[in-house]
Amino acid sequence: MSPRPPVPVRVFALPPWLAHALRAQRGPVPWNAVLRGALAGGPVLVVALAVGRTSLGVVAAIAAMLAGINDRPGSRRASVRRIGGPALAGAVGLFAGTYAGEHTSAVPLTLLLTGLGLVAGGMSAVGPVASGAGTQLLVAAAIGAGMPLPEPAWQRALAFLVGAGWLLALRLVLPTPGSLTGDFRFDGERTAVARVYDAVAELLDAVGTERATARRVALTAALDQAQDALTGPRLRRCASSAAERRLHAQYAAALPLAEAATALAWAGEPVSERASEGPRRLATAVRTGTHTGPLPAPQRHAPALRALDDALLHAAEAFDRGEGRDLHTRGRTARELLRTAFGAGGREYGLRVALCFGAGAAIAQALHHSHWYGEHAHWYWLPATAVFLVKPDLGPLVSRVLCRAAGTVLGALLFAGFAAVLPRPEGLVALVAVCGALIPVATRHFAAQTAVVTVLVLALVMVGGEPQASVSRIGETLLACAIVLVVGHLPMPGKGGGGIRARLVAADGAAHAYLVHVLGASDDRAARWTLRREAYRALAEARGAIALAAAELPALARHTEGTDEIADLLERLVDTTTACAVHLDDAGRLTPRYTDRLAELLSELAARQERVGLHSPHMPELPLAG
Repeated sequence: MSPRPPVPVRVFALPPWLAHALRAQRGPVPWNAVLRGALAGGPVLVVALAVGRTSLGVVAAIAAMLAGINDRPGSRRASVRRIGGPALAGAVGLFAGTYAGEHTSAVPLTLLLTGLGLVAGGMSAVGPVASGAGTQLLVAAAIGAGMPLPEPAWQRALAFLVGAGWLLALRLVLPTPGSLTGDFRFDGERTAVARVYDAVAELLDAVGTERATARRVALTAALDQAQDALTGPRLRRCASSAAERRLHAQYAAALPLAEAATALAWAGEPVSERASEGPRRLATAVRTGTHTGPLPAPQRHAPALRALDDALLHAAEAFDRGEGRDLHTRGRTARELLRTAFGAGGREYGLRVALCFGAGAAIAQALHHSHWYGEHAHWYWLPATAVFLVKPDLGPLVSRVLCRAAGTVLGALLFAGFAAVLPRPEGLVALVAVCGALIPVATRHFAAQTAVVTVLVLALVMVGGEPQASVSRIGETLLACAIVLVVGHLPMPGKGGGGIRARLVAADGAAHAYLVHVLGASDDRAARWTLRREAYRALAEARGAIALAAAELPALARHTEGTDEIADLLERLVDTTTACAVHLDDAGRLTPRYTDRLAELLSELAARQERVGLHSPHMPELPLAG
C-alpha cells in the first residue's frame, strides 16, 4: 500500500481587523520621554493649586497631556512643529468652543461645532502635523464648550498654551541619551542621519536576496526621518552654525549612495561585503563627530558599482569640507495645501469627522439638558471621544473602536478604585504625574493609551471639582463608539476610499515627474534627488494608508481592493527609474533592458489603474528610446 499523503494542517488566522487590535509596537522604554511626562502635568497642577487657580491648572495639565501624546522620538527641531502646531490649534479651539458655549444655544452650537469638524477634518488630510492640529482643535473646542469653568475664554486659551509650552520647554531643555555623548543641540538629527548610512549598508548586504525589497523600504523610511529631523523650524532660513551645516552636508552626501544602492538592488546581482564597509564607517563618523578615515572602494565593473564608488568619494569630501545647505526638499505652496484639504480625500474625511463630532455634540447636549449626567454638568467627553475614534491614522475603524471601549472601561474602573483610597487633592495630583509618565510607553497600543488618558483626565476633573463619574464616562464612550461605527460605514459622495485614491494619485504624479526628469537627460542632479525623495515619500504615505485600509471590515476594505498592486507597480517604476538614472550617468543612453522594463511597467500600471477606476493624469509620451 502506498503511504497516505499527509493531511494539511490548517492554521487559524485572525481576521485583519482583530489582529490589528491585538498588535502592539515594541521597542526600548523612552526614559527621557517618561521623565518629561512625569514633570509635565503634575507640577503645573501643583503650582495652580498653590496660587488658587485650580481650574486653569486643570486646563494647562490637559494641554500638557495632549502635548505628551505628540511627544514622539525625533529631533528637538522636529518636536517644535509636532508639539507646537497642535498646541496653537488647541488654544484656538478652546477659545472658540468656550465663547460659543457661553453665547449660543444648543442648536447653533451644534451647527458651529459640526462646521468646525468639517474644516478640521479636511485639514487633517494635509499631513501628520496637520492631523494632530485638527484633533486638538476639535478636542479643545469640545472641552471649552462642555466644561463649565469660571475663567473667560482668553484665560483658558492662555492656560492651554502654558501647559503645552511647558512640556515643549522640557523637550528642548532636558538632555536626551543621544545628546550626552555629542553636541547637545543635535541629538535626534545626528542619530537620524547616521541611520541613513546604516540603512544603505544593510541594503547593500541584502542585494541579490529576498530581503532587498524590505531593506530598500527601510532606507526610504530612514531618509524620510532624517529629512524631517533636519527641516524643522529654525530662526534663519539657512543653517546657522558649522555643526548644522556639517549635518546638512552629511545628509546630502547620503543621497547618491542611496541611489547607487537602489540601482544595485534593482539589478539583483550580489556585491561583495567590502561594498557596505564604507557606508558603515560613514555612519560611525556621523554618530561620533569624527573623521571618516580611508574608505574601502568597491569594485567598479558595473555602472551601479562605479556610481557607489563615486558617491563614497563625494561623501568623504563632503564630510571633510562640512559645507552644505540643500536638503533636497520643497515646501508645498498654499494652493497645494488647499487642494489636498479640499480634494477627494479631504472632503471624505472632513464629512465623516463633521458628522461624528456634530452628532456627538448634539447627543451630549441632549443628555446634559435632560440631566442624564446626574450631578455634574460636563458634556465634553462624548464629542471628544468621537474625534479620537474617527481618526484613521490611529488604526482601522473597528480596531479603534474595540481598543477605545476596552481602554475606557479599564481606565474608568481603575480610577474608581484609586478615587476611593487616594487622599484629595494630593493623591490625585500624584496620579496625574504617574499617568503623564506612562503616556510615552502607553502610546504603543491604543487601548493602553486610552486607559492611561482616561485615568489622567478623570483625576484632573475631580481635582477641578467634578464628582466621580466613571460609570457615565463608560456609557458616553460606548455611545461614541456606536456613532463612529455607523458614520464610518455610511456611503459618502464619490467613490469610496477617497483618501487612499488621493494618496495614490499623488504618488503616481511624483513617480512620473521623477521619470520624465531622468529620461529628459537633465544634468541637474540636485533636482533629480529632490524628485526621487518626493516620489518615495509619497509612495510610503500611500503604502501606510493602504495597509490600514486593508485591516478594515470587508464593507470598507472592498473600496480599496487592488490599490496595493498599484502601489507595488509604482514602487517598481521608481526603482527602475533610479536604475536608469545611474546607468545614464555612466553610459549616456539606455539599453533595451531598461527601456523594455519601463514600457512593461507603464503598460501594466495603466491597465491596473483602469481596472480599479483610478485615472491618472500623469501619462505623458516618454522618450523610451535611448
